[in-house]
This record gives sequence, structure tokens and C-alpha cells, in this order.
Amino acid sequence: MKPYNLEQFKGIIIALYASYDDLGEINTEAVRRLARYYATTGVKGLYVGGSSGEGMLQTVEERKQILAAVVAEVGEELTIIAHVGAAATRDSVELAKHAEEVGAHAVSAVPSIYYRLSADSVEGHWQAIIDASSLPFIIYHIPQTTGFHLSKGLLTKMAAQDKVIGVKISAESTFELQQFKAAGGSDFLVLNGPDEQYLAGRAIGADGGIGGTYGVMPELFLKIEMCYAQGNMAEAQAWQFKVNELIVKLLSFPSLYGACKAILKLRGFDIGVPRMPLLPCTEGDQGRIEQLNAEIITLVELAKG
Repeated sequence: MKPYNLEQFKGIIIALYASYDDLGEINTEAVRRLARYYATTGVKGLYVGGSSGEGMLQTVEERKQILAAVVAEVGEELTIIAHVGAAATRDSVELAKHAEEVGAHAVSAVPSIYYRLSADSVEGHWQAIIDASSLPFIIYHIPQTTGFHLSKGLLTKMAAQDKVIGVKISAESTFELQQFKAAGGSDFLVLNGPDEQYLAGRAIGADGGIGGTYGVMPELFLKIEMCYAQGNMAEAQAWQFKVNELIVKLLSFPSLYGACKAILKLRGFDIGVPRMPLLPCTEGDQGRIEQLNAEIITLVELAKG
């Protein structure tokens, strides 16, 4: 058995968005306000510095600022997973050490990006991160952006270590998710990545999910989870279908993160716009953003009722 409380990592974990001021600099006050809001929704935790958090577009020091602010605000209430993936292994090691210093509950990382790496290179990169702290480690498998496809053999090898407690799988195959779960064993976590197939992931073995669109509709993913946990698959499926219609609309904007940030601004959380090259919503998008926000709010009220 892994020497960690794995229950704290199961359930709905929001991939936290980056917060910037009007000049595009890190806004720690906005970070804390948003984290505080999520702590009231009933979600299990926050995944900090990943794709939704624009970690790859920030300096090491900026990433430290954000994580420290999140942990200080809600670290005693929510599970905080620090994504420390970076192009350079030394940066990932520095971020992992910092994550332990400030009190995060686990670290996670994609393979090093840009270079097409061998399995041995990726293993060495991850091992350096694992060895940098006493925190548990969650592999982040997202081959469509990293270009690296995690084999079942490497996953099995990594999972044999006590510190390696799970994998966040954002690949689109639920078959692969099931295979990873089988390879990792009963005390190895598999966390679903694709938001549009949260229910499918749970049904085939995922222990929960980490998602970017959760941040504008956490209540709807909590509703899917509740229905699934109660064995009401038909209702869970109906709510997943509603969520998927919303995701399709979110993806119709210049960038997903630009749309999510624009929606949160309507709700009183001004966290700026995404950093280039990610695109913000335009003035011409505002009407559709307002309409989509209203649709989400209506469904949230329905889910609560």
C-alpha cells in the first residue's frame, strides 16, 4: 500500500486558472479570491500551474508566487497539487522543492516539452522531480501537447515506487485509462483529464478528475459525480451531455481559457486575460459570453434544485 492518504486526491479537482492584473503580471490577490471561492463549492482540491494555469508561460518565480498564494489561502481546506512540469529538469526540481516548502500536498509533471525525448529521458526527468521532495508524485499524461506517449511498461515501472501515487490522463482513450488503472494496481490513482468524458472515465475506473472547464461550472461536475456515486447512471449521463454542450460552446471562442476568464469576470472575478500566444475574447464575443454564462448559471440552479 502507498504510504499516503489517497482519499484526499479522489473526486473533483479544479485546474486553477492563472490570475493576472491589467499589465499582465501575476495578481496574487485575485489568485487568493478565486481559490477562496472554489473552497466554498464542495470540490476536493486545486491543480495549480498546469495547462489551465498557464504554467508553461510563466517564470519559475511567478509559478512559486501563485502556488504560495493558493496554499496560504486554502491549503488547509483543499488538496493542492502543484504542477511542476517545465522544459528544463532543473526548473522542475526547483519548483518541486518549493512546493514542499510551502505546504502543497503533491506534485505532478508532464514530460519535458519541445524536444522529442526517449522513454529513458522522460523517466530521468520525472525521477529527478520525485527525488527532489518527500511529496507524492502524480504523472501527467497529455500526449497531444507533449508529443510523448506514456507506455504501460514505463507507467508500471514508475508506479512501483511508493511516491508515485497516480496519473492524470488527458489522452482521449478511455481504454488507455482502464489499462493504466489495471497496470498501476488497486492503490494507484487514475484521474480523468478530458472534461467531456468525465463520466466515461469514472465508469471505466478513474478515481476522479482534474479539469479546466470545472472552474466555470464546478457544481455541474459535482452533480455528475453525485449521480454516479449514487448509481444513477441515466441522470449522470444526462448531466454529462448538458456539460458537453457547454464545452462545445466554450471551445468556439478564440481560446478556451480566454472564454473561461471572461465568464468569471462577469461573476466578479477579474483574473485578466490569457498570456500570449493564448488569445483573449474580443469585444465582439461579449454577447455570446454573456449568453453562455447565463446558460451555465441556469443549469447550476437546476442542479442545486
